[in-house]
Amino acid sequence: MHPLLSLRHYSHDLLSHSHDHAQLVFGLNGLLEFQAAGVGSRVVRQSVAIVPAATEHACGSPAGSDCLVLDVPSEHWLKTHLGAHADAGLRLTDTTSSLTLNDAQGQLVSWLAASPINDPVIAEQGAALLLASLLSEQSCAASSEIRLPLQAIDKYIHEHAAHPLQVADLARLAGLSTARFHSRFLAETGRTPMEYVRNQRLELARQMLRTSHLGIGEIAARVGYSSQSAFGAALSRYFGCSARSIRAAQQ
Repeated sequence: MHPLLSLRHYSHDLLSHSHDHAQLVFGLNGLLEFQAAGVGSRVVRQSVAIVPAATEHACGSPAGSDCLVLDVPSEHWLKTHLGAHADAGLRLTDTTSSLTLNDAQGQLVSWLAASPINDPVIAEQGAALLLASLLSEQSCAASSEIRLPLQAIDKYIHEHAAHPLQVADLARLAGLSTARFHSRFLAETGRTPMEYVRNQRLELARQMLRTSHLGIGEIAARVGYSSQSAFGAALSRYFGCSARSIRAAQQ
């Protein structure tokens, strides 16, 4: 298991890699050129680069730089150690970004860098305190959190209804990881993303049945059903009637 906190010296040209956990890289001295998911930043003293899990990133410092690195543990760890800040922590580590630290945060980073962070108690408490210091303002603003862009999501579903859709496709519209988008979507709508996609497809199909003269098989294909029988069964489950009944009701 990787340590929570570690001191690292960078003295190489650009090195690219990824890992299955999120990571925060705090500058101590020198300049580290950093790029993650196409977003470039410069890690220097009083700054931090944030890399979501499984994100390809590259860094290099030919002149040399020192950083304090926080390898973010599991979601369970965040919820256990951050309390009210846990949701803000998930949001923070889901998005590639860089932040400028205030004086108090910079002092905390320096203090931890000078501490025996190989001690598991100091590392765990220090990591939690460091994250909490970054997240306190976000947690206070949680009640005014920007909602998911459902209008843009609806538009995307309608424009791509004939093609396979994945949760990751919709998560990109919201700028969230797939896991975070799934939980946010369920909390806001009461449905999973794929349930919502299915319902939007069927609502679009009903609209076409009512307003067009397209054949039922053609409508099925336009909303992503390769089988007319599967399309009919889905309509029956969702609306309680057949495609022909929906069409006949408008005549």
